[in-house]
Amino acid sequence: MSSSNKLNSALRGRLALLEKHRWLTFLLPLVVFLLITSIEPKAEEVSNWPSIPYAYYPWVYTAKILLTLAAVWFVLPGYREFPFRVGPLAVVVGVVGIVVWVGLCKLGVEHKFLQPLLEPIGLGGIIASGARSAYDPFIRLEANPAAAWAFLFVRFLGLVAVVPVIEEFFLRGFLMRFVVEADWWKVPLGKVNAAAVIVGTVVPMLMHPGELLAAAVWFTMVTWLMVKTRNIWDCIAAHAVTNLLLGLYVVTTGEWQLM
Repeated sequence: MSSSNKLNSALRGRLALLEKHRWLTFLLPLVVFLLITSIEPKAEEVSNWPSIPYAYYPWVYTAKILLTLAAVWFVLPGYREFPFRVGPLAVVVGVVGIVVWVGLCKLGVEHKFLQPLLEPIGLGGIIASGARSAYDPFIRLEANPAAAWAFLFVRFLGLVAVVPVIEEFFLRGFLMRFVVEADWWKVPLGKVNAAAVIVGTVVPMLMHPGELLAAAVWFTMVTWLMVKTRNIWDCIAAHAVTNLLLGLYVVTTGEWQLM
């Protein structure tokens, strides 16, 4: 068999697999991302993984992005179900979103009020588990500026180009349709019921336990955008704009605890 025929055969096999197991398109990249996140080192004062020193964070994060991108490439044919288009409303929601996210995170409601309430029943660690890596490459890699800027590029690649795609495809493309009908892949994007709206807010809150209030408000905004435009790429674009502005805010202010 020629190399061309082998490639065509592999592509047909991949397409058949994605057609048979539709959930793979929406779940595989996020599962890869979350699995590596679970062993990702955090700052020494909050780290639960002493076996992976904090100094190795750039390597672990870079591996996470590369493996997630490989998963995205594998399921890419499934993304083509959704025609690519982005409207100006997505940008507006993204810009408003950064004000909402940073403002609500600065209130610190979760740590000031919710965590003390949960501590007596042994659940305070839920909030603490949402602590960010807070890795400042300009301090940690001060002796090697080129490495610091290279990692910052990778960090922004993950923040702006990877996370919005994998989170929105999972949440809007799969989960919110899954709770509407059993044949979820037949549900038009933007068609929701009460359960879809609830999971569209609660699940992101569980994924961002240290930023519960910000996650509740921000992801509800994007649910509104999805219902308004019925376009998953608008949701991804809004997410990317907010994350880009968040990254720029963190680099400018030095508030690395937000990343």
